[in-house]
Amino acid sequence: MFADELDYVIGVDSHRDRHALGVVQASGVVAAEAELSASSGGYRQALRFAKERAPGRRVWAIEGTGSYGAGLARFLAGRGERVVEVERPKRSGSRGRLKTDRLDALRAARQLLAGEPLATPRQGGKRESLRALLATREGAVAAKRAGLCQLRALLVVLPEPLRGELRPLARAALLRRCAQMRPNSESDAYGQLLALRACARRVLALTQEAAELEQAIHSQVQQLAPSLLNKPGIGPISAAQLLTSWSHHGRITKEASFARLAGVAPIPASSGNTTRHRLDRGGDRQLNRALHTIIINRRKTDPATIAYIQRRQREGKTSREAIRCLKRYLARNLYRHLEGLPQHT
Repeated sequence: MFADELDYVIGVDSHRDRHALGVVQASGVVAAEAELSASSGGYRQALRFAKERAPGRRVWAIEGTGSYGAGLARFLAGRGERVVEVERPKRSGSRGRLKTDRLDALRAARQLLAGEPLATPRQGGKRESLRALLATREGAVAAKRAGLCQLRALLVVLPEPLRGELRPLARAALLRRCAQMRPNSESDAYGQLLALRACARRVLALTQEAAELEQAIHSQVQQLAPSLLNKPGIGPISAAQLLTSWSHHGRITKEASFARLAGVAPIPASSGNTTRHRLDRGGDRQLNRALHTIIINRRKTDPATIAYIQRRQREGKTSREAIRCLKRYLARNLYRHLEGLPQHT
């Protein structure tokens, strides 16, 4: 999208309660500014404002279309407006703190006019439901992990002989044993045993919750892209993360951009007589983790993956370096597969 195809760009700096709008002509001249509430009434007011102050060919450049700007983006797209997503600016040092919401709105508009790479906003529907399920399951798994750590810490300070009885137990048996405890209020260890029981019951409940959420995620993936689950090493959680990060057709225009999003594109770091590439620590770390999980699964059972890693090791690369190379190839392959899904996906 180029400046000569537009008359106006409306930049939006989105926040929880209010959105700042800045209208910029294609020539770069500021035409109008406004601040509206982040509500249905505010969205309608924003559209009226655009029709009055930015008639003709216009496009909305909105920050945070996956969070605070999601409601406005959906409202505008549903009424035929052109909407693109712009990244929020990185802020570091004292200069990064010198800003206002209206300045950010104008910056968003000028980012589009400058021809910087943009994306269409994420779509809602089943894909947004999948994102919510993933985030909730991740929270349950994290809370379960914390509960297990707390339970193990409590075991260390238990009095004997109970400590010696519980420590050798496997996780499942330990959780059942602790969940069924009936602490005696007269015992000196009453508080410790009550805490153990509470931790065990919490972990068991979270285990059940995570399993139910994973089943729902599997069902959603089966509806959206069942072919992903037929690929080696890809389970429902990894497939769901791939779908939510990719989002929809046209959002990511080329496979190199998908690799950059996943944090698997090698970054040149050569200097002097040294030619090398360094690891990319940026991008979507959840997507990066999904690719890593797929590679680890394939490394156990997929003959092609096993052969590739062995060949790279014979060439002098470490196992970790070979896996990094594989993640880049995997990103290319999966991007092409995702782009080849039916358009309604």
